Amino acid sequence: MQAKLDQLTQRLVELDGLLSQGDVTRDLDNYRKLTREHAELAPVVAQYQQYRQAHNDVTAAQEMASDPEMRDFAEAEAADARTRMDDMEASLQRMLLPRDPNDERNIYLEIRAGTGGDESALFAGDLLRMYTRYAERQRWQVEIMSASESDLGGYKEVIVRLIGQGAYSRLKFESGGHRVQRVPATETQGRIHTSACTVAVMPEADDVADVEINPADIRIDTFRASGAGGQHVNKTDSAVRITHLPTGIVVECQDDRSQHRNKDKALKVLAARIKDAQMRAQQAKEAATRKSLIGSGDRSERIRTYNFPQGRMTDHRINLTLYKLEYIMDGDLDDLVNALVTEHQAELLASLGEAA
Repeated sequence: MQAKLDQLTQRLVELDGLLSQGDVTRDLDNYRKLTREHAELAPVVAQYQQYRQAHNDVTAAQEMASDPEMRDFAEAEAADARTRMDDMEASLQRMLLPRDPNDERNIYLEIRAGTGGDESALFAGDLLRMYTRYAERQRWQVEIMSASESDLGGYKEVIVRLIGQGAYSRLKFESGGHRVQRVPATETQGRIHTSACTVAVMPEADDVADVEINPADIRIDTFRASGAGGQHVNKTDSAVRITHLPTGIVVECQDDRSQHRNKDKALKVLAARIKDAQMRAQQAKEAATRKSLIGSGDRSERIRTYNFPQGRMTDHRINLTLYKLEYIMDGDLDDLVNALVTEHQAELLASLGEAA
C-alpha cells in the first residue's frame, strides 16, 4: 500500500506542475480531466501525509523514552500516534478501493408497480416521492422522463432522471424488489395487505462513448398520447415508442408535446437500459465467482420491506432495520445509504484481501 501511496504523491506533484502552466486551459477537455484527477488525489495524499507524520511522532516518542523522566509522557504520545495511524490506515485502504467509473453519473430511476394492483401503484407513487425528496436534500435536479399513472393515483410505471454529482454512487443499491405491508386506503376492514414494486437504477450513458445504437436495430412508432394534457393531447401523434430489436427493450415517452423531444428522451432511456443490461450481465458473471450481498444486479431479488403498522424499514441484504419509516418515506435516506455503501466497501476490502 505504501508504494501505491508514494506513487500517488508523486503524481500529485506532477499534476500541480501541469496545472500551473500558463497555457493549460487551451485544451479544456484535458484541463477538466487534470483538475478532476487532482481533486481525487489531493485528499488521499493529504491523509497519507498525516499518516507519515503520525509515524514520525512514534519514532520521536521512542527516542524520548530513553530519558527516564520523559518515559511516561513519551509512551502516552506513542500510543496516541499509533491509534491515529490505525484509524488513518483503515481510511487510506477505503480511499484506495477501485472506483466505480459510473459513480459520478446522473441516473435514470425506474419504478414499476408489481403485485398488489392499485395499492402497488400507490406505493410506487410513495417511492417516487421518497426518492424525489432525497434528491431535493442532495440539491439534485429531478426530471420526469415517462409516467403511466394509475386510476386511483400513483403509477403503473414512472421513469425519472436525477441530475447531480454522485447520484449513481448514492442510489445504485436501490435496484430490486421493494415490498410494503400496510392497510390500504381502500380497505374497509383494516386488514394489512402486502404489495410490491420493482426499482431499477441505471447510470446515464454518454451519448457517444458508452452505447452504440445502430439505427437499423431500432423500430420507432408514433401514436397519440393518452391521459392528462388538455385539448392538445389527442390531436397529434406526439407520443413515441422505440423498440430495440436485438434485445427486445421497449421505451415509450409521451410526456412532452413535441414528438422530437419525446424521441430524444426515449433514446436516452434506451441507451441507459442497454448499458444497464450489459452491466448486470457483467455483475452476474462476477457473482458466479464471488458472492456479493449487494449490487448483484438481480432485479427479482426482494431487497427491502416497508412495514407501516410497525413503523419500520428492513433491508434484507445487510439485515438493517430502522424504526423511522415516516422519516425514510420523507426522503431521509442517509442512514440507509451510508450503511449500504459501508457494507459494499467492506466486501471490496475482503475481496482484495483474498486476492492478495
